[in-house]
Formats: sequence, structure tokens, C-alpha cells
Amino acid sequence: MSGGRLPSPEQRRATGKALREKVPLERHAEWKESAGRRDPITILIESNKGRVPELVPIRHARMLTSPFAFLRGSAAVMASDLSTTPTSGPRVQACGDCHLMNFGGFATPERQLIFSINDFDETLPAPWEWDVKRLAASIVVAGRYINLKERQSQSAAEAAARWYRRWMSRYADMRVFDVWYDHVNVEEILGSLSRAARKRLTPRIEKARSRSVIEHDFPKLVDRTGGRLRIKDTPPLIFHEQSNKGKAFRQNVLSALKTYREALVDPYRAVLDRFQLQDLALKVVGVGSVGTACYVALFMASDRDPLFLQIKQANPSVLEPYAGKSIYPNQGQRVVTGQRLMQSASDIMLGWTVGALKGRHFYVRQLRDMKLSALVEAMEPGTLNTYSKLCGWTLARAHARSGDPATIAGYLGKRDVFDQAIAQFAAAYADQTESDHRAMRKASRDGRLEVSSIDN
Repeated sequence: MSGGRLPSPEQRRATGKALREKVPLERHAEWKESAGRRDPITILIESNKGRVPELVPIRHARMLTSPFAFLRGSAAVMASDLSTTPTSGPRVQACGDCHLMNFGGFATPERQLIFSINDFDETLPAPWEWDVKRLAASIVVAGRYINLKERQSQSAAEAAARWYRRWMSRYADMRVFDVWYDHVNVEEILGSLSRAARKRLTPRIEKARSRSVIEHDFPKLVDRTGGRLRIKDTPPLIFHEQSNKGKAFRQNVLSALKTYREALVDPYRAVLDRFQLQDLALKVVGVGSVGTACYVALFMASDRDPLFLQIKQANPSVLEPYAGKSIYPNQGQRVVTGQRLMQSASDIMLGWTVGALKGRHFYVRQLRDMKLSALVEAMEPGTLNTYSKLCGWTLARAHARSGDPATIAGYLGKRDVFDQAIAQFAAAYADQTESDHRAMRKASRDGRLEVSSIDN
């Protein structure tokens, strides 16, 4: 930090506008598979490195269910493709896996239910356009998945880009702290929906708001065996590894928890110290995350006071080959820092650690804390359009916290040129996703990919 005259928001907008000379807004419509494009199946196979081998076939099985599932699991493929598309220059803390299923509702430390991005495994400083394009492509692929008309899917993608542009312009005129404290309240979302959509969504919101770990999660996940509490095995999705025995394993777990404890700030460390570890089990999560080591840890402060922590492996971001390496030596710290930069409010138990035996990096957070996810299959055209707008708004807020909203807003301008270009890109990349999904099906038939026939 040093003294000196700072450029005004107007000057920064002008700087952004000048960037259009280098990369006109219309160029963001561009996508065409080039002759030199990397084989998507090779990229998928490479992305399995470091995963639990027994779980990789489950990952493949989930991705094969639809082009939408393929898109969710193929962030590494799209990162490679996005690296070849035009970018204007400004960088932000990017999500890296910005599809519409990675947005949702969750509880703040003050127990308010807000809407934000909720997955940061791939977060890294990168061009802001990459998140916008992945989000828009996911909207068109999702629209096709639920059999909407093509114009309805593209309209929703365009709406996401439009709200990103408009909200970025608003954030450009706001004070830094006002941007930082801004959030999307779920109550605001309800007010923007149709009466039918409100009727469908309100019970889910009330259920999430009233959710209690002791009343809901504890009975489902835990039983008492031989006088001790133990996480229930429901293979192949939750199970105890054979290696979860012996002195060496216990010492590794205790060492990792010690590192995690040290990463917490003092008040939250005091909260953790009220609990004792009871059990640890492996859990299969998501689509793209399947195969990464993910554990559920049960802690108890008393017989009626549980804490569930999710301890999830953090590999290098899929953006790293194209955007540069993280400045953090621990990939879990990269995830945690990115989440705190992009989210309006973060879990108080968020932290990171490292496994002593295999040297894997992990991040840690609470499991199922008043979470509310989108039900894409139940969306009507109007609901998808509204949801897409919320995602665009939320993404703009997340980017404005780490980047320069005035420069980005100046580049985007006041007209809908960018919005239409993004919708065109989204439709073209949706075609690409469907083609890649067919290639994955062929690779599975040819034996190039092992696919599980069991996924409960």
C-alpha cells in the first residue's frame, strides 16, 4: 500500500471500454472445434490421477447418464477449451467449475439463508469470461436435458449474461465494503418468482431452514455398535476403508486434525475443541468430484450434540495449466481462500489440512448445513430463466469482490452485444458437450473407460 492518486471509477470504466478494441464483444460468441483440440477422453483419463481407483468407475457411470452430467464432470475438458477462447484481460478469483448446479442456498453463521456459489474445488485467479461461459453453456445443456425449446434455453443463458453485465455495472459504482457485504437473500428470490414457483419452492426452503443435525442427519448417518457411535456403511457411497484400522491410521488422522485445527482462527478453534472425534468414513460425492478422497468425520460434544465435518481431497485446479499455479502450497488452502473471497458468508468451520501418509491435501467444512440445491428436472422455462438471472447476479457479485468491477463493466458496456454473444457461445458449446458425451459412450463400449454398473 502506498500513497498516490487513484483512478476514478469513470477512468477505470474507460480503461475497460478501450479493451473492446483488442477483443470486440462479438468475439465471445466464438466456438468451433479445432483440428488441434485435445481429445476429451484423454483429458478425462488424466483428470483421474490422484483419485481413489475403486471409485473412478462410479465417476464415469454418473457422467454417462446425460450430456448435462457429462458437463458437470468434465470441468477439465472445458478448461482446456476455454483457454483457447478470447479474453479481454482482467482477472478475478474464478470459480473454475461454474455450472448452474454449483449454486444454491446455505446458512450464514447468523443462520440466514442466502444464495451463492457453493463449490470451489477448482477456484483460481483467472479470466472472468471463463466462469460466465461455463455457466451459460450449462444452462443450455440443462435446458435441453429437461426438453425445453432451444430458444427457451438460449434465452435463459442470455438472461444470465445480461444480469451479470447489469449487476457488474452496479457494483462498479458501489464502495468496496458495500460490495463485500452484499448478498442474495433467499427471501428476495421468493419475491421474484411466479406464484406457482413460490408454492413449489417455499416448502423446500422451510425444510432447509428447520433442518437440524441431531434430528435429521444424525439418525440417518449414525448407529451405535458395541457401545460406540459409528457412521453407517451404505456401500458403495459411504463405507469404512479396510485401512481405517491400526495405530498408523489413527496417528495420521490425529495429525491431519491437528493441522486443520491450527488453520482455524482462535474463536472457531475453541468451538472445535468442545468436540471429540468418534468415527471416519469415506463418502462418494457429486459427479466431477467422484474418486477424490472425501471423508465424513463424526465428532460429539455429548450424546445429543454431534458435528459432522466433510474432509475433501483438493487437487490442483483444472485451470492451473492455463491460468498459472496457485500461490498457496496447500491446495486445500487454495480452495478455502477462494471460497472466502467469492462467497458472501462462509462456514465457520472451513479450513484445510494435509494427510501425513499419502501427502494428500484436503479442505474441511461442515456437512449439510441448511443447504438448498436446485432441482433442474422440475424447472419450467420461466423458472430456469429466473434461476439463470440469479446465477448471473451472484457470479457478478463474486467476481466484483476480487476483481475490478469498473473495468469489467466498462468493457461490457450498456448494450446487449455481450449477452447475445454468450448465448451463441452457449448453444455452440452445448453441441460440443453432446458430441463429447457420445465420444465417452464409445470409449466405454470400447473398454477405454471402466464404468461401474452399481451406483446407489
